[in-house]
Amino acid sequence: MAYEGGNLKSSSINGVKMYSVTAQHRPAAWLPPKKLKAQRKNPDYLQRVDLIQDLRFETSTSRIKVTPDGEYVIASGIYPPQVKVYELRELSLKFERHLISEIINFEILDDDYSKLAFLCTDRSVRLHAKYGSHYSVRIPRMGRDIAYDCWSCDIICAASSPDLYRINLEQGRFLSSFCTQSPALNVVSRSKVHGLVASGGEDGAVECFDSRTKSSVGRLDAVAPSGDVDAEVTAIEFDGDGGYLMAVGSSSGKILIYDMRSSNPLRIKDHMYGSPILNINWHKTLNSEQSKLISTDEHVVRIWDPETGEGMTSIEPAAGKINDICVFKKSGLILLAMDSSQIPSYYIPALGPAPKWCSYLENLTEELEEGGQTSIYDDYKFLTKEDLAKLNLTSLIGTNLLRAYMHGYFIDYRLYKKAQSLADPFAYDSYIEKRKQEKMAAELASRITIKRKLPKVNRKLAEELLRKEEEQNEKDADGVDALKEPAPKKSSKKKKGLTTEVLKDPRFNKDMFENKDFEIDEEAPEYLALHPVAPTTTKNQSLLNEHFEPLEEDEQSISGSDASEDDREDTNSKFMKKSQGPR
Repeated sequence: MAYEGGNLKSSSINGVKMYSVTAQHRPAAWLPPKKLKAQRKNPDYLQRVDLIQDLRFETSTSRIKVTPDGEYVIASGIYPPQVKVYELRELSLKFERHLISEIINFEILDDDYSKLAFLCTDRSVRLHAKYGSHYSVRIPRMGRDIAYDCWSCDIICAASSPDLYRINLEQGRFLSSFCTQSPALNVVSRSKVHGLVASGGEDGAVECFDSRTKSSVGRLDAVAPSGDVDAEVTAIEFDGDGGYLMAVGSSSGKILIYDMRSSNPLRIKDHMYGSPILNINWHKTLNSEQSKLISTDEHVVRIWDPETGEGMTSIEPAAGKINDICVFKKSGLILLAMDSSQIPSYYIPALGPAPKWCSYLENLTEELEEGGQTSIYDDYKFLTKEDLAKLNLTSLIGTNLLRAYMHGYFIDYRLYKKAQSLADPFAYDSYIEKRKQEKMAAELASRITIKRKLPKVNRKLAEELLRKEEEQNEKDADGVDALKEPAPKKSSKKKKGLTTEVLKDPRFNKDMFENKDFEIDEEAPEYLALHPVAPTTTKNQSLLNEHFEPLEEDEQSISGSDASEDDREDTNSKFMKKSQGPR
């Protein structure tokens, strides 16, 4: 169920409210300054809620992360390949940098943005400092993932090879690689509790290494219990409480939760989309004692309980595919990196409070809860069963194209317009004709007209005199327009009837149109003798109805057809008589 109130849009799944804090309408960057200033008059633009100013890329966003101190958000995207750093205190962009090649993934090496490591598509690992690019080094194979071991200052890279490449930043050189039994590696992760490094391979196996012994401490076929033999490991994440639990995401869209002391999974969760799991987060907030698991694939973000497997809520954006997710610690705010220009943000109060730098979100949601909320469906048209029958769309009932709601259905507006154009192809012509009539009526209404009050006595006579005068004036005007010169008035010898001058003449005006004794009686025999073609009054009409029976339509048509046949017979007989005469 979707709602709209104030400046936020909210949705409720399983009774959990989720608010979208992304501005829906954004002006294009190439608009001239005058048109950008004109947006000040647009109410939708003025009432928008931008969580962070300019939180977007030209084409798409590949990765997004928040610094450990929670003061900055770092995002990478295209096109061109670039990275943007946003300062959350100022709610705006701090700086942006452009790179030579696209960024696969990056790691934050310090508490803030001062030290960054970027894994790029040209097999390079680029190190950046506050002042810009510091150094670049290339790895032997194409990199797929990157992790940072803060205890030994090692950058660990997973690539399309069985080796985990290690680069020590303190010594400034490559260290001996961790050799795995997998043909190629997709992902690498490190636990912040015990320091184990886990790698996920294309063969569906997870292998863990201890950086102190520099050897493998265990190998597990993690994807096999889910029933997918050919699935790969695409995501790994350790929990932050005890470090004993490990969540593994497969390429078939399933998450398996393992206890490090057992080879059997504790829980298997299916995303039901069949797309690879991109990211897994163990999220613990002040609202709940138990940690929630936030798993992400290309289509949906699911928030669920790892102990019971019950889903709390989910996020299904329609703007494009999901590439990455950023969850703020001890908060209910989530940012998504997608294949679209915007970076949507979502706030879930049940997941946690709003961060300090955007605490106003709680006030907005409270106001939205207090105000009246109405159910909305963007870009949908509501139709009843009768409307569907008129459009010949009753066969769509029960399909995904119709959403049942109250006494009718919601249908996509584009589909509705297509069906309407097929059912009534001349609707556009009638619409144009209606618009023309409305325009002509508006023009006539805007003209200056002289309103005259008609007298109470002899009202019909006064109305007839005024009508004749208007017709005469229109004829004179048409004659002048045709000749473009004023035509000389010819004195007509014919006797003119009554004119509007009678209304102005005091000799007639006072008695003829004010005294009821001078009112014309249209039923008098003298009046009927002078006006034989006068319309019948109600009294005469009642007499006709009393003495004569009115003809029905069928009788009129029969009598008309008989008369036509008699006429034809008369004409034929006359023609025959003429033809029988001598030549």
